Parts: sequence; structure tokens; C-alpha cells
Amino acid sequence: MVAVSDNSDQTQSYPSSAPTQFNPQVNPPPWPSQQADPSAGFPQTPPGAPGPGFPQAPLGAPGPGFPQAPLGAPGPGFPQAPPVPVGYGYGQYGDPVPAGMYLDQQSGLMLPEGTQLATSGRRIGAFFLAIPLSIITLGIGYVIWGLIVWGNGQTPALQVLGMRCYRPETSSVAGFWWMALREVVGRIADGILSIITGLISLIFMLTRPDRRTLHDLVAGTVVLHDPDKVLSR
Repeated sequence: MVAVSDNSDQTQSYPSSAPTQFNPQVNPPPWPSQQADPSAGFPQTPPGAPGPGFPQAPLGAPGPGFPQAPLGAPGPGFPQAPPVPVGYGYGQYGDPVPAGMYLDQQSGLMLPEGTQLATSGRRIGAFFLAIPLSIITLGIGYVIWGLIVWGNGQTPALQVLGMRCYRPETSSVAGFWWMALREVVGRIADGILSIITGLISLIFMLTRPDRRTLHDLVAGTVVLHDPDKVLSR
């Protein structure tokens, strides 16, 4: 114990381990160099100079480590996968293309191989071809001919030009009743406002990716060019 006397002659005891300036064993006096320089310790670096440690890289230069790849080049690691071929899958969930079908890039429809969407010129040609065919067959013959070929998804003019009506929703040729809906109800829709609806139907065929007219929309059909008669097999 150490006894300390203050101005009032009162004695106060301090334990031997108390860290005070009165106990030199716990708080030893500073070294002479520290008395002269209170910030003594590790040498201070000048302002702006790099601190001790690894050397700093120049501004803009890549730091130490793996070499950086050139701009636009693939980074190190596994090689990039090859691009997915066109037609590998379709739809939101990447369903595979069924055998014997292909994805038509223009319309986004699944069509049978060996067929394609009939061109606008071929469709217009079928429209005008129906007029002389009706005259030659005296009208009634054209109707009977139509009733016979409706079961194959055709009209007389479509049959002559190698075309066929197809329903993408069921992936099948339009049957008799679908053709009846197309050629009766659909034609009424085409002519309900005379030239106005007929013109609208023509514009649809020329501008839509699937080239559907009003009567195609009524029956849910598209017209395919089938030169090899794939759809009749």
C-alpha cells in the first residue's frame, strides 16, 4: 500500500496495482524519445504517399491476381454453350417440336413438314379462279364438287391450286363441318357489309402473319400450300 498526503493532512491509501502516476511499477515513465515526440511509434507516411504493404498498381492498370480477359471476350471458366438451333422448341415452356412438324417463324404456328402457308398471290388466284369454275360447272356442279372436297379441307379452287385448309389448334386438316362453317357462315361474314367487310377480309390476309381472312377466323383455319399432298396421306 502507498500512503499519499494532501493539503488537508489526510492519508489516502492506493493499492499497489492501481494505474496512477504515483505507482511507477504499473505506469512506468515514458522513454526519452517519447517525451520529445508524443507521436512516436511507427514512422508516418507523407500525405498522398502509399502506405506500407504491397505496391500499388498504377491508376487504370489491372491489380494483381488472374489476368483480365479482353473486353468482350468470355471470362475464364467453363466454355460457353452453343446457340440453340432454330426450331428446337416452341411455346413458353420450351416444348419439343413434334415429329413431322416444324415451327413457322413468320406466323409462329406449328405446321406439317412439306407444307407452308399459302402466299397472298395464290390465295387471290383461288378467289378469281372460283368464278370461271362456277360458270363452267353451271353453278350447281360447283356446289356438288365443293360438298365432295370439303371433307379433305378444300374447295374446288383450292384443290386445283394444291392448297388445303388446316386447323393449327387440333393439328389436323379441317373436316367437312369445319369447312361448312368456313364456306357458309364465314362467307356470310365476308359479305355482310358487302364491299366493306370483303375489303377488311382482304386486308387481314395481306397484313396478318398467318394470312387469315374473316372466314378463316370464323372456322379457325389457315390455308396451306401442299404441293406433295402430305396432308392427304
